[in-house]
Amino acid sequence: MNLFERYLTLWVGLCIIAGILLGQWMPSVFQVIAAFEIAQVNIPVGVLVWVMIIPMLLRIDFGALHQVRAHVRGIGVTLFVNWAVKPFSMAFLGWLFIRHVFADYLPQDQLDSYVAGLILLAAAPCTAMVFVWSNLVKGDPYFTLSQVALNDTIMIFAFAPLVGLLLGMASIVVPWDTLFVSVVFYIVIPVIIAQLLRGRLLVQGDVAFAQALARIAPFSVSALLLTLVLLFALQGKAIVMQPLVIAILAVPILIQVLLNSSLAYWLNRRLGVAHCIAAPSALIGASNFFELAVATAISLFGFQSGAALATVVGVLIEVPVMLLVVKVANASREWYERGNSQ
Repeated sequence: MNLFERYLTLWVGLCIIAGILLGQWMPSVFQVIAAFEIAQVNIPVGVLVWVMIIPMLLRIDFGALHQVRAHVRGIGVTLFVNWAVKPFSMAFLGWLFIRHVFADYLPQDQLDSYVAGLILLAAAPCTAMVFVWSNLVKGDPYFTLSQVALNDTIMIFAFAPLVGLLLGMASIVVPWDTLFVSVVFYIVIPVIIAQLLRGRLLVQGDVAFAQALARIAPFSVSALLLTLVLLFALQGKAIVMQPLVIAILAVPILIQVLLNSSLAYWLNRRLGVAHCIAAPSALIGASNFFELAVATAISLFGFQSGAALATVVGVLIEVPVMLLVVKVANASREWYERGNSQ
């Protein structure tokens, strides 16, 4: 894990402070940036998201999909958690905590938007950071690669319908045109560009490819942090007035991560799956593609929406919570393998 990834929560915190301060000093500048959009897709954010996502997608080899057959049980568990449990459990947790338990402490006009942001956060499985988490638990790299490639393939077709379904179930109006534009703009086009670029780089050899990935990796995190500065420059006033909102939004996200990682880990153990598959399966099942969630929330609901803020909270707690899951997976390896051998 490089310097940016290891201290991502710190950088996010600094970006929150910088964004809030800049938003107070130069509000007109950020209002102009927020208004620069086409079909409700903010162009500056769109560019930043491409810079975020494309370096991550370069790591994915869709040719690895043929390896799925070698890890059927682990793949099945992860797909079940990612697509049948996580989005629906997050929708329920959002409804429970945002609309009921903590409703009196939140702005009433943003309740639906907060729930929508949580749904967007859970509807897309993580892509790039999964490789980091898998490495930390000594996961099987071929399983991780094939699982990520399969998830990304599913996401191209399932993200928009799933989000639309869950937003509808939560009684939130779905702007279908904007949702489909977002999917094409933030998933389909970057995937095509990344795979074309990947092919050109691999022609130069594996060493040159690895060097190219190392050179462009910092741009991805830098673009994420700059996006957060923009978000908090516009969200700053509301956050300063109600800092409790971030803590409240973190509750369902934290529960969701711990619930889904535990479920995936337990199911893999019950099915007799090796620890080198089960550990990354649990991590993939729990983590989120927060870059996509942030971009889609901005497109659907705007910079200053509760949905955008909710997805940013996901970024804020992603690294420390996932490192906790990594620690538990490593510490429980002996227990897992003892039960798996019985």
